[in-house]
Amino acid sequence: MGSFGDTVVAFPGRKPLQIGFSREELTRILDLYGRMVAAGQWRDYAMDFTKDCAVFAAFRRAAERPQARIEKRPALRNKQGMWTLFGEHGQVLKRGHELPGVIAPMERRLLKTVDS
Repeated sequence: MGSFGDTVVAFPGRKPLQIGFSREELTRILDLYGRMVAAGQWRDYAMDFTKDCAVFAAFRRAAERPQARIEKRPALRNKQGMWTLFGEHGQVLKRGHELPGVIAPMERRLLKTVDS
């Protein structure tokens, strides 16, 4: 794949209209999602892409609020980190500069579920 494979490329002279996940980021997130589905924790997901952020939300049931939400906000890259993991009630569970560290609490929860 060429150098444009992981990036939304805007028309010359314009900013991209939305933030997205790179292929590696989405693979990492969907891998976690698949393992959580196999463990019976999640059943559905949704993604949203705006000019400010990309969001992956995972649901226990489709009709309720997300059990977890992973948000990528590049504008925060030089501050607290562009990645944030939110809990079911909107509380910030983890912030950081790298996706693996931010989703680590969900992976630990998965390990506890498997051990039980």
